[in-house]
Amino acid sequence: MTNRTLTRRGLLAALTGGAAGSAACAWSDADREQRRADSAVAAGTSLGAGASERGLLFGTSAATWQLADRAYERLVREQAAAVLTEDDLLWYRIRPTPGAELDFRRADRFVASAQEAGQLVIGAHLVWDEGFGPGWDVTDLGALTPVDAEELLLGTVQSTVARYRGQVALWSVGNEVVGSTGEGHDRGLRTDVPWYGALGPSYVGDAFAVAHEADPHALLMLNEFGHETDEAGSLAADKRAATLQVLDELLAADSSLGVVGLQAHLVADGFAERSDAAAYTTFLDELADRGVRVLVSELDVLDDGLPSDQGSRERGVAEVYRRYLDTVLDHEVLAGVLTFGLSDRYTWLQEEQPRTDGHPRTALPYDRELRPTAVLDAVRTTLAGARGRKSLLP
Repeated sequence: MTNRTLTRRGLLAALTGGAAGSAACAWSDADREQRRADSAVAAGTSLGAGASERGLLFGTSAATWQLADRAYERLVREQAAAVLTEDDLLWYRIRPTPGAELDFRRADRFVASAQEAGQLVIGAHLVWDEGFGPGWDVTDLGALTPVDAEELLLGTVQSTVARYRGQVALWSVGNEVVGSTGEGHDRGLRTDVPWYGALGPSYVGDAFAVAHEADPHALLMLNEFGHETDEAGSLAADKRAATLQVLDELLAADSSLGVVGLQAHLVADGFAERSDAAAYTTFLDELADRGVRVLVSELDVLDDGLPSDQGSRERGVAEVYRRYLDTVLDHEVLAGVLTFGLSDRYTWLQEEQPRTDGHPRTALPYDRELRPTAVLDAVRTTLAGARGRKSLLP
């Protein structure tokens, strides 16, 4: 079992500690390789324990329905120092229909299991325009008056955070609220979501304020995607700029926001050519300048553009992990890395975006049979090669 002594207090200390670090003090390739050689993680050491040696948090997303698979549950407990609620706190679970009372049974089991395993809990997501499930219709949200929308949204936020006060170390408060290229914007915020339509731009800051009041000691996170490469008409540079604009608005309003989550759902096809490490490092500099810390919050790789051969695909995906993690781990603003699942047995990419050649997706450190892949070695060695930073341990 991984890192039982890792505490919520330790996470708070690390994430709220200094966010210094920039491209100016980046390590050379030779330095990085030497650190890897000096602190190579033994094959039997968990990712969580290896990361903690560098003052980093390593974790993964999970859900109660996945953890009913006992072999997978053991893997998550062995490897992850933190677990993010993949769906047990989404509205289709806790409020499946507009008139339903809040149902925290699954979330209660998730939190209890994590506590038993000595893992930190990251709650996701308090405010999101998706995750409602079939019990909701678009008209249910569109017909809300401002008073009803405020009571529904902020009341749910308050009840959820208060229930797990002292048990959830970090909350993803605003998820995917920042606009991308081509979407309507209001100072960086998306305008095409029901909460904006009913409440205007203040709904995000209000959610942060309510969450902070419900648990003043929990860290609060803005969680976003699309910062790494241009995808399907969305420009990464525009998304980075919009994220900084929203962040500035929230910080100016004293929202108690302390963490920015970068989802990092990466695409293998042409990643080396399409990614701009210098621009991304500048973005990390800009986040550090604002006094927040960063979590890579939902890391995985879509293996499009890679061969059908399993071994070749694993190596190609591993190289994307390596390139990306080398960039972010060189910056001390980064507090930790969460993969979106640990095994291809449970990757959302297989369910929602299956390969056209019929082969199962290769996206995560373990394959469908829970066997380690080349991705695991890439994650382990990049974590081992990371510069040290303020420890997450007390």
